[in-house]
Amino acid sequence: MTSAVETVSTPHTASADTRVLPPLQIGPITVDTPVVLAPMAGVTNRAFRTLCREAGASQGFDPGLYVAEMVTSRALVERNVEALRIVTFGPEETPRSAQVYGVDPATVGAAVAIIAGEDRADHVDLNFGCPVPKVTRKGGGAALPWKRQLFTDIVSAAVRAAEPHGVPVTVKMRVGIDDEHHTYLEAGRIAESLGVAAVALHGRTAAQHYSGTADWTAIARLKEAVRTVPVLGNGDIWSAEDAVRMVRETGADGVVVGRGCQGRPWLFADLAAAFHGSDVRVRPVLREVADTVYRHGELMIDYFDGDEGKGMRDLRKHMAWYLKGYPVGGELRHELALVSTLAELRERLDALDLTLGYPGEDAEGPRGRAGSPKRPHLPYGWLDSRELDAEFEARLREAELSVSGG
Repeated sequence: MTSAVETVSTPHTASADTRVLPPLQIGPITVDTPVVLAPMAGVTNRAFRTLCREAGASQGFDPGLYVAEMVTSRALVERNVEALRIVTFGPEETPRSAQVYGVDPATVGAAVAIIAGEDRADHVDLNFGCPVPKVTRKGGGAALPWKRQLFTDIVSAAVRAAEPHGVPVTVKMRVGIDDEHHTYLEAGRIAESLGVAAVALHGRTAAQHYSGTADWTAIARLKEAVRTVPVLGNGDIWSAEDAVRMVRETGADGVVVGRGCQGRPWLFADLAAAFHGSDVRVRPVLREVADTVYRHGELMIDYFDGDEGKGMRDLRKHMAWYLKGYPVGGELRHELALVSTLAELRERLDALDLTLGYPGEDAEGPRGRAGSPKRPHLPYGWLDSRELDAEFEARLREAELSVSGG
């Protein structure tokens, strides 16, 4: 990561006058750069978090908050091996941040008690924003705040479980189910009243998935409604300039960055610089991108306890993101997406024209599949009432998948 940062000008030391925002306070945790890496299933494991954290610290500023992949509460309670791997952090990861998903208050409370009581993380985030059908069709994720008492009970259980250990709990959510069923303002006020340390809002509904444009005005309205804890904004942050514009337009206390950093861990160097008033930006040539990809591969193998095949298979999804905008040719892209060993990865990377410079706008902007708006998959009759009956309560427990909800 260091080599990529060396391609830009030398950073200057920021002062209170040049900072865009003061440090972010999440309970007892002070986050000097008010930037949070959004938990993304299959992406934000320890390997990728390491790259992002190193980039965020490369400008000489304290890095932000880097959240692990979402893990289901049931899997944690059952001591699932993969679930425990997800909430295993490296010695350099401080503060340690985990995200929990669940639909049963008792199970969520037990999972948070494991994380906090066993000193597995310093911060727990609750997921109420997942829009994928396999979760919402059972009433979980972005669908859950519609049932206000269930939402209240889950947040309350998590806060109670974490409080004796001094671990702050935060909530991440969406605007609502669709344009006719917004939940974010009520959910934000409830979460604030129950003692959460911050709330984060993705400015889309579940129906939007990742399509269209995030509604930053909703973030501004939430900031007006929630006055005693930080409000973080999420959605359509593709550059440091986007992040600064979001907080200035909405009044948010910080930003949560998801798809914008896929294949670009160095975005966190840009974000750290921008929030501290520096115009330093990372613009890596292809050799520096290749070096980052190779280091990512090494970290993936370490994450999977030396299993080279598993590490390389998991790395493949990142290739298109890393190479976005660089004219490397379809054949080499295809070969890199099939690598199975570290030696093969090195060989394929060395076959690229590593002298290629930064391609500018072609390497920036939206990444990943945005998809199109779609009718949310919900349990039959879910929208008929804001209350939860016994039948729905039984169905909800099925929404707790084995490890990750997507």
